[in-house]
Amino acid sequence: MSRRCAVQRKVPCLFVTEVKEEPSTKREHQPFKVLATETITGKALEADIYSAIPTEKVDGTCCYVTTYKGQPYLWARLDRKPNKQAEKRFKRFLYSLEDCKEFVWNVEEDFKPVPDTWIPAKDIEFSNGNPLPDENGHMPGWVPVEKNSKQYCWHSSVVNYEAEIALVLKHHADPGLLEISPVPLSEILEQTLELIGTNINANPYGLGSKKQPVHLLVPHGAFEIKNPPSLKQNDILSWFEGCSEGKVEGIVWHCHDGCLIKLHRHHLGLRWPLAETYLNSQPVVISFNRTKYDYDFEPKSLFYQFSNLDGQRFDRLKDIKFDA
Repeated sequence: MSRRCAVQRKVPCLFVTEVKEEPSTKREHQPFKVLATETITGKALEADIYSAIPTEKVDGTCCYVTTYKGQPYLWARLDRKPNKQAEKRFKRFLYSLEDCKEFVWNVEEDFKPVPDTWIPAKDIEFSNGNPLPDENGHMPGWVPVEKNSKQYCWHSSVVNYEAEIALVLKHHADPGLLEISPVPLSEILEQTLELIGTNINANPYGLGSKKQPVHLLVPHGAFEIKNPPSLKQNDILSWFEGCSEGKVEGIVWHCHDGCLIKLHRHHLGLRWPLAETYLNSQPVVISFNRTKYDYDFEPKSLFYQFSNLDGQRFDRLKDIKFDA
């Protein structure tokens, strides 16, 4: 599988943003909006944004595949956050507008505990051997998804550690066709992916049902935008509103230096989710080579259900149904 840049920290916006004192359409109970201006950020220009590869921003939860217990494992995103006292101090500092000094964290005392298996994200900074929080006061990181995990049950449903495979949604070799297939975890080692499905972020793609939940992994950068807009705000706005390929949560540009730059529909005051999405407008085929993956999957597992659909084609992701 082709690789794009991995997501190991918060991805910055394409445009300089400003805060408007209006209720957020993205986060309930948030009394303000963060909206894009027409000015491209210096960071985006430094990363040569004009030659970057634009891809669809998929709406899910971020995951990572790296080694654990001597084999490739799926890891869930878990940011280490400040405790109540430290968060109050940090917010007071932010609202005081004291730009002349830097907020000082006590890394050992200011943060909530995390599992012993937690690891910091690769791109965060360290001081005296300790990971440092980002500008939002969080330490991005990961925890391994154990088999039959209750807390991360939807994550664990898309991996089988005995067969060492994951259920992945990607482009098929035929243009305009999507494919769901098992992929060896070793092939996506050190990649980040998005977990989408029935119980993730209110299920914007309409996958599965409460009775038969469906979840899938999408490698970051998997869906390159074929006819992207120019980097002018009005052109991007028209693209989001006026064409089928623009019915996406946002755009993530993969720059040649490894930098990632994003733009969310909400940055332009546009709503999400949509009743119909571009991802759901494309046909999808199930490719599950039972000879290659000759494994006795548990009957209730997604792997067993998808293996029974091998070779079947559906008009849309939301049309996928398993036999009762």
